[in-house]
Amino acid sequence: MIDILFFGPVTAHVDSSELQLEYQQGWCLGDVVDQLRTRFPQAFEVICFIAVNQIQTSDLQQRLSDRDEIAFMAKFSGG
Repeated sequence: MIDILFFGPVTAHVDSSELQLEYQQGWCLGDVVDQLRTRFPQAFEVICFIAVNQIQTSDLQQRLSDRDEIAFMAKFSGG
């Protein structure tokens, strides 16, 4: 399983703060992004940051492993 976490305004577009996807051998981050973009296109209008196992990345070719955690975040503001 891959744990997917959503933060900030992204949760409003997904109606959840987390979900799980069944891990598929050979998956890369782009495969997960494509699958989620199909299900939640409005969420990807506000997503600005992606982290895999708590490390920010923009490498959609990054290979994934079973039990990885992927977080999708919008821009944060505040003081």
